[in-house]
Amino acid sequence: MLRKWMPLTMILLLVGAAACQKATTTDQSNTKEETMRMTTQEKMDIFLTRRSIRKYKPELPSQELLDKVLEAGTYAPSAMGKQSVTIVAVTNRTVRDQISQLANKARGGEEDQFYGAPAVFVVLADKSLSSNYLQDGALVVGNMQNAAHALGLGTCWINAAKGIFELEEGQALLKEWGLEGDLVGVACCIIGYPDESPEPAPRKDRYVIHVD
Repeated sequence: MLRKWMPLTMILLLVGAAACQKATTTDQSNTKEETMRMTTQEKMDIFLTRRSIRKYKPELPSQELLDKVLEAGTYAPSAMGKQSVTIVAVTNRTVRDQISQLANKARGGEEDQFYGAPAVFVVLADKSLSSNYLQDGALVVGNMQNAAHALGLGTCWINAAKGIFELEEGQALLKEWGLEGDLVGVACCIIGYPDESPEPAPRKDRYVIHVD
């Protein structure tokens, strides 16, 4: 009698197992889709929650984190792919302070132009390589700012680079760094761990105009 019912029992077990496997696969698929939706929003949040930071903790981020931000900068779009930009990553405190003082000289002022940030990425562009050198530089800074925010770091565009590297002292720094070409300072992108969480300004009306 046992032998007679054993095949039927096995069939029922196999059917049950298949049903469980299908349910598990469906659950996994739903979970995957849900994860993909969350990931998409998280990616968007990088752009929606980034802020310019003007207050920093004193500790220097790890070289690994800084290198990731720099890598993002090197993959920014550039006109005709000519890569007219050079980034000088300054983590040496003495040099960082020197550049801040040159910013004071170029812009006027006496306070730290870098808001206490422990590092600065100087973005330069060679205008002999592209007539769109300023746009190239701006895209590099934008990439780095978004990447830094994604990694828990803060940044701010300091609009002093052009004046700094028009000074004799700025030109001397370029030579010291071994840089040649018709270089123009685009921006000083300060970077570090944020010590504030500023709220976004309201978006203006008619920021986007749709033409269907």
